[in-house]
Amino acid sequence: MAVHRKRFRVEEAVVGEMPIPEAIDEALPMHSEIMAELRAIRAQMARSSHAALPPSESVVAQEVAETRAMLETYRAQIEQCEKLKVELDLIHDAINRTKREIAVLHGKSFNGEEMAKVNGELGAVVGGTEQATQQILEAAESIDQAASALSKVDSVDQQKRLSDDIQERVISIFEACNFQDLTGQRISKVMGTMKFIEQHINAMMDIWGGVDAIKAHTPPIVDTRDEDAKLLNGPKLAGDVGHASQDDIDALFD
Repeated sequence: MAVHRKRFRVEEAVVGEMPIPEAIDEALPMHSEIMAELRAIRAQMARSSHAALPPSESVVAQEVAETRAMLETYRAQIEQCEKLKVELDLIHDAINRTKREIAVLHGKSFNGEEMAKVNGELGAVVGGTEQATQQILEAAESIDQAASALSKVDSVDQQKRLSDDIQERVISIFEACNFQDLTGQRISKVMGTMKFIEQHINAMMDIWGGVDAIKAHTPPIVDTRDEDAKLLNGPKLAGDVGHASQDDIDALFD
């Protein structure tokens, strides 16, 4: 901004008349810069006064609602965690009970000594049955031969000798039939072991929801036998279904 400088009379008397400079430029703040600073100060004061004002009721209500919603979410998550903990505790208890049942089975039945004993009992049943059957068949054959010879001899001594032989073979048959007593005792031992195993297996099945719950995880049974082997199912038990009776077979020929 240009400013006109005044000349004093003393300067004119000493120096004389000199041309008066038209203007002297001075470094003064620009108007636009001053106004910009004023606007910045006004804006800062406005922000400070606005921040100092208390929040409105709507803002407070919104913050309270958001806080309550967050608390409800946390509460629901905590309830779900508690339910999950209850389920995990039940599973943990079921696993522990199942382990106890398996430990009892292993200690009482599934160890090598007990299973070897069961196999030995069954082997003795098979061996005793075969031996008794062989003895009965031999005695029956000897009786048949003695009876045939008895009808052909006339000597009283020979008849008595053959009769004594027949009686001896009959006694041998009676003795051989005693195998069923030993066989029954051995099979009873095996059945006791199998019932013990069955009870603990049923207990484990009940722990995990019973038979119906186990069936859902049972893999399908695939019969890998050939056609002839599929027909060999052994003798049926009383009350077994799916077997043809003699009456059914006789009805095919009517």
